[in-house]
Amino acid sequence: MAVGPAATVGNSADGFIHLVDPNRKWYNNKRLIILHAWLVLLLITASTNGYDGSLMNSLQSMGQWTDFFNNPQGGTLGLLNAIQNIGSLAGYPFAPYLSDGIGRRPSIWIGAVCMLAGAALQTACMNIHQFIGARFLLGFGLSIASNAAPMLVTEVSYPTYRPQFTSLYNTLWYSGNIIASWTAFGTANINSNWSWRIPSLLQAIPSVFQFFLIWFVPESPRWLISKGKEQQALRTLAYYHADGDEQDPLVQYEFQEIKAAIRIDQETQKNVGWKALVATKGNRRRMLIIIAIAWFSQWSGNGLVSYYLNKVFDTIGITDHSIQLLITGILAIWNLCWAVFASFQVERWGRRFLFLTSAAGMLLFFTLQTICSAQYAIHKTQSAAHAVIAFIFLFYAFYDLAFTPLIVSYTLEILPYSLRAKGFNVFNFTISVALIFNQYVNPIALKNIAWKYYIVYCAWLAFELGFLYIFIVETKGRTLEETAALFDGEELTQLQQATAAVVSEVRHEDYDEKSSDPGLKA
Repeated sequence: MAVGPAATVGNSADGFIHLVDPNRKWYNNKRLIILHAWLVLLLITASTNGYDGSLMNSLQSMGQWTDFFNNPQGGTLGLLNAIQNIGSLAGYPFAPYLSDGIGRRPSIWIGAVCMLAGAALQTACMNIHQFIGARFLLGFGLSIASNAAPMLVTEVSYPTYRPQFTSLYNTLWYSGNIIASWTAFGTANINSNWSWRIPSLLQAIPSVFQFFLIWFVPESPRWLISKGKEQQALRTLAYYHADGDEQDPLVQYEFQEIKAAIRIDQETQKNVGWKALVATKGNRRRMLIIIAIAWFSQWSGNGLVSYYLNKVFDTIGITDHSIQLLITGILAIWNLCWAVFASFQVERWGRRFLFLTSAAGMLLFFTLQTICSAQYAIHKTQSAAHAVIAFIFLFYAFYDLAFTPLIVSYTLEILPYSLRAKGFNVFNFTISVALIFNQYVNPIALKNIAWKYYIVYCAWLAFELGFLYIFIVETKGRTLEETAALFDGEELTQLQQATAAVVSEVRHEDYDEKSSDPGLKA
């Protein structure tokens, strides 16, 4: 496959788009509304992760928390931030086997149980060892739930809304981030240990909903077909995508394409087991891109802000804890707005455009942030300190164009079904390794070389831009199976042949906009 600008592949949206009822919208069809409500239950898995990321940032700005744990510094502080990701590492060997073995829904439930136990222990802990154990449990459960939840989102979504909903998954990291930031801001004035115990307790809320409601969510039709439950898969597709009509052209197209894709994988046996991730040229290219964007998502300078924003503030003279918490809360809202905006542009602007624009903007504004940090450190220029805050906000606006909404959705859509759980596990594993590295190295580097550490990220961001320009492939306008097959040309041809008979039988007048009822459908 060509690289660079030529890596944009032709659009095949016509393969299914004319099969979509133009009057079946997310806001006027009851079953789509119900489906999307269940998808929100899955999306809040990312909220738990975002809550934790902001919670640790906020707790470090609380005098009550630092006093209770004897003001942790250096390696101890690094361990407190990294232990959740160490817990995630412990869960990764189990996550794909649970997702592929017992199903997406049971895996999410098991993850929710672990996270509930972790949140309870963190709220009630009496020493730093219990706090560390609680965060390990949270990470372990999160690794299992976050493997299954986004896959279920992308595999059960209505085709025309799949890119947006899957992009919203990682975007909702910021919803948890916002709740944690403002909860901590509100409880910081409580003159007791409940100032940090209350935010720890609220971390359990998403898992409580999932514990009780996950069994009402439809199971993945892809998983059902892979287990020989084809009729159940067809009923699921028909119920949510066509008001129960199993002969609906779109449902039949999806059903036949999913069956063909899974059959191709089973017949060739090239996409079975861990070795399959690197067994073919197409798979090696997939894994190179997936590992790269996972690492980039944590190693673009954002790690300094996500977990050590208070240390960054210290380097520019902003030491008041209330001001630090206020800026953290405002930044979380800013990030959510930009990430949601980008999530709804993925099909309009395309993945490649968003990735390249994001990387170029990050490079520009992180460089300016570095210059202003140096000016404050050397000359104590107050205007330079204020400019750093502005450039942090602008840096994140560009980060959120791609590295919040796209890293999960792009990873899932370029992986074939048989490799999706394992490949996505590698993605999550890479993020955890990058986070652990950041969480140990960042506080030490900031303490010893302060703003000069930013220069390393400036150079790295330039490398990121070059890599993305060469390797990112455009995927807009395709079904999930077609997108995954882009990296294996023969498979795309086979898929098109397998669904050709279904497409040829479709009459375009089946969906005459004038005769369709635009009202709310049952």
